[in-house]
Amino acid sequence: MTVIALLSVAPVIEDSMASEVAKAVDALDDHDVRYETNPMGTVIEADDIDTLLAAVGDAHKAVDGDRVSTFLKIDHKRTTDQSATDKVDAVEDELGRPATTAHSPGETGEPADDESL
Repeated sequence: MTVIALLSVAPVIEDSMASEVAKAVDALDDHDVRYETNPMGTVIEADDIDTLLAAVGDAHKAVDGDRVSTFLKIDHKRTTDQSATDKVDAVEDELGRPATTAHSPGETGEPADDESL
């Protein structure tokens, strides 16, 4: 069934992480996963846990550096299928908003300068 995860991979460095984060995102393209990158990480969807974990492993390995920090949160629905979009749409419905309404980071005043994957 559907596996959804939030992934953040970043080298522990003082300078910009953008080029290293781009390597991690690029590594996801080698796998049968769907993903969307946002200012705080990347939401990844896969049909099974093995596919997801292989993609995450390659994203982690793609980042160069003496120290790499990776955060992974997994929602593994074993008896039903629900996409990340379905989850967002359910919240939007509760708020009385049309489904698939996008909200920019700046709309609530938070900065959008986090470069981690």
